[in-house]
Amino acid sequence: NTLLSVQEALSQAPPQLLIAVNDLLFYTVAEGQDTIPAHKFLTALKGTGLLTGDPRLKECMDTLKETLKESADGVTLDRHLFKKCVQSNIVLLTQAFRKKFVIPDFLPFTSHIDELYESAGKLTGGQVADYIPQLAKFSPDLWGVSLCTVDGQRHTVGDTKVPFCLQSCVKPLKYAVAVHDHGTEYVHSFIGKEPSGLRFNKLFLNEDDQPHNPMVNAGAIVCTSLIKVNKYWGAGRGVSCLFNHERILFDRFQSERESGDRNFAIGYYLKEKKCFPEGTDMTSVLDFYFQLCSIEVTCESASVMAATLANGGICPITGERVLSPEAVRNTLSLMHSCGMYDFSGQFAFHVGLPAKSGVAGGILLVVPNVMGIMCWSPPLDKLGNSVRGIQFCTVHLVELFNFHNYDNLRHFAKKYDPRREGGDQRVKSVINLLFAAYTGDVSALRRFALSSVDMEQRDYDSRTALHVAAAEGHIEVVRFLLEACKVNPAPRDRWGNTPMDEALNFGHKEVLVFLEQFQGEHSAPSSGANRGSAEKSVDNLY
Repeated sequence: NTLLSVQEALSQAPPQLLIAVNDLLFYTVAEGQDTIPAHKFLTALKGTGLLTGDPRLKECMDTLKETLKESADGVTLDRHLFKKCVQSNIVLLTQAFRKKFVIPDFLPFTSHIDELYESAGKLTGGQVADYIPQLAKFSPDLWGVSLCTVDGQRHTVGDTKVPFCLQSCVKPLKYAVAVHDHGTEYVHSFIGKEPSGLRFNKLFLNEDDQPHNPMVNAGAIVCTSLIKVNKYWGAGRGVSCLFNHERILFDRFQSERESGDRNFAIGYYLKEKKCFPEGTDMTSVLDFYFQLCSIEVTCESASVMAATLANGGICPITGERVLSPEAVRNTLSLMHSCGMYDFSGQFAFHVGLPAKSGVAGGILLVVPNVMGIMCWSPPLDKLGNSVRGIQFCTVHLVELFNFHNYDNLRHFAKKYDPRREGGDQRVKSVINLLFAAYTGDVSALRRFALSSVDMEQRDYDSRTALHVAAAEGHIEVVRFLLEACKVNPAPRDRWGNTPMDEALNFGHKEVLVFLEQFQGEHSAPSSGANRGSAEKSVDNLY
């Protein structure tokens, strides 16, 4: 919504504002240089969390390839060529470099994720599931973590490109699609909402002869019977939307079906108890159920699905609404209470976040309104959950970050909140700003301005960056603050001094003349007395 409002505002903005935004973006990346190497721009972009393969940046990346052919050396961009590349995506890029995404300091955050990954990776133990022959082929050493934020920031570490089966991690998706299609009331006329307290593949129903919830096999099989196959799955459309149109395979279906005796037993039990909608072909439903469990994804693609759930049903990579808010809310609620097999209660206690595990070793974790995470490692504990994935979530992630649903954001100071800019940066913001003004570092000031730093903030003596720049005689800094940042030209410190007083006291004639002219051009006609006073001040320099 923020991005859309910015887009709308910029579409109505005068051309000079767009030019200023483009220039600020250029100077931020160039850091005072006249040209930008393409690799430096791409590295800076990655530091915000955006990938060059992001569909939203396709036009920018395509233009960049063509534009480099026009540059003198095929490598660097001047200001004109840089503008040509970024103008089609200026809103998204400006949001990224201004640190307006949900994780503003993305690189420090991902360095923490990498440390947690390495720590959990040291764990040994657990057994790779072997009751499905295809699952038994995976190495127990495989371990990957991918995340995608609601703004489309992405990070991966480990074996994140290796395809694996979703297995039970697909159950929340099936339920969400069913609710999206039919509504909550209809779906739950067939399926309950309570944790079962039993193994996920038990032949057992609640007192109303319904499956306990959609996260156990019985409930997931009934849920499968409610999905409109042709709309969502026949051509892979719904899956593609949720997984950012990445490739999804069904080639493990046969192995899944041949080892599905327990699920066939559950299916016949459900048929006996009349749990399906009237006219349902139970055998076809089971075939479809096995296909969905056999969907192959990677950590990277599955993290986008989790992020879609975190983002209220809108895919953060494509901007397309895939699921209704009602469907997402219900899905996250059931994942929180029932998603982790017989470990659901403990996971809710320790982690406090919606999650769903699968016997292929995946854990689909959702941090609502922030990000989705997919952890994957084949060795499982005795309850069927990934050993390393459980360690990553329960011991590491929520111990460091205040993502637990009941962490108090105001009073839980021991934890790190990556949704806020670092505390050190907030404390040192005015110091950094004034130091840049003191040293005449216009490039740093441009970066601060693009990052929405208050360019008029004051120190304990109420001195501003303009005060400091005028006292040091840095005419370019003074010019930038007044013309580009539109700061107040005449703020007073605690002694009543203005920047013009500072320029006068320290003998900087050029700065004083510029300040006098600037105030004369931007003040009302009645301010002639002030201009006269300023002219006398200039005379006093001689």
